[in-house]
Amino acid sequence: MRIDNRTYEGLQRPCYVLEEERLRRNLALIADVSRQADAEIILAFKAYALWKTFPIFKEFISATTASSLYEARLAFEEFGSHAHTFSPAYTDYEIDEIARCSSHLTFNSLSQYNRYCERALSANSSLSIGVRVNPEYSEVGTELYNPCAPGSRFGITADKLPDQLPSHIEGFHCHCHCESGADVLERTLVHIEEKFSRWFPQLKWLNLGGGHLMTRKDYDVPHLINIIKGLHQRYPWLKIILEPGSAFAWQIGPLVSQVVDVVEDKGIHTAILNVSFTCHMPDCLEMPYMPDVRGAETIDDVSLDDAKRLYEKHGYVYRLGGNSCLSGDFMGYWRFDHELQIGENVIFEDMLHYTTVKTCMFNGITHPSICLLKCDGELITLREYCYEDYRDRMD
Repeated sequence: MRIDNRTYEGLQRPCYVLEEERLRRNLALIADVSRQADAEIILAFKAYALWKTFPIFKEFISATTASSLYEARLAFEEFGSHAHTFSPAYTDYEIDEIARCSSHLTFNSLSQYNRYCERALSANSSLSIGVRVNPEYSEVGTELYNPCAPGSRFGITADKLPDQLPSHIEGFHCHCHCESGADVLERTLVHIEEKFSRWFPQLKWLNLGGGHLMTRKDYDVPHLINIIKGLHQRYPWLKIILEPGSAFAWQIGPLVSQVVDVVEDKGIHTAILNVSFTCHMPDCLEMPYMPDVRGAETIDDVSLDDAKRLYEKHGYVYRLGGNSCLSGDFMGYWRFDHELQIGENVIFEDMLHYTTVKTCMFNGITHPSICLLKCDGELITLREYCYEDYRDRMD
């Protein structure tokens, strides 16, 4: 079917819609940065893993990054290349298969390195081995997402590394960002180099992790390229790797939902939808953040009394409520330019990154479909969920 992506009129069930044109725009920008900066930029599955779209990705990039056995298998079996793999903790029952599916294997600690390095190389002799380091500096404001907070379980601090690295270590992996700008990378590199550059002559590669949101409208892409060029000038033997997730899937499509009911209590009007924040938009509650809703104005920090007055004055101020039994499965408030009607679409912008990999089937709620809007306007269903998907999770 063909559909107007301004309104998605005609959709009667919830679905995530990936807009191919927007995806290709992001991929072209990322590929250009990779070329100009002479850096390998790879897709992090923790933010985006819709494997049916991998053929599009493979036109622009050649590798991905994994953090688990299943992600490593997805890279190897569906993307068609070995993964750059990091995990906080490898296990006896998974390390061999992870190694076989990986090109790079990064250990979170020297104890994990000592336990599993030789075994991993026995499973795959072509592995390039690295360790994650912690520069003890990050500008991530939300503690839930800060990998360098005091007491972090991620990475090795400089005081714990020997002067001569163990013989198999060829790279350092450092992840300090979350949807950050190039200026943050510039400031972070000061700390990375100050603490760890004395080991760089012993290395072949430096992985600067994810969180580089280069496809965001206000991101200073030329500055990012110059920063990486500067690294090459200072350490010309080091291969530089970036592994963003959100940057690939930034603003490439919405979650389209429909109004099922409108209820009122104490003057507060809640539009109940056929999607759930806790099931289908979990980062909104975890981060937390208010998602943009197409055609509506976000109203921040509103008390119940304020909301009542806003509705009395403007008439179209709503909370948006999910369809789960969790009492807190709602957010608000948004001001619309009309009274919401049963069956009309409510479109949550930018819902492809992180959301699609973190959804759940709590309460047995019907999961939104996943669709691809082709460049020619044709809407294709990639996956439609059914009762058996829920039942088999309980198996």
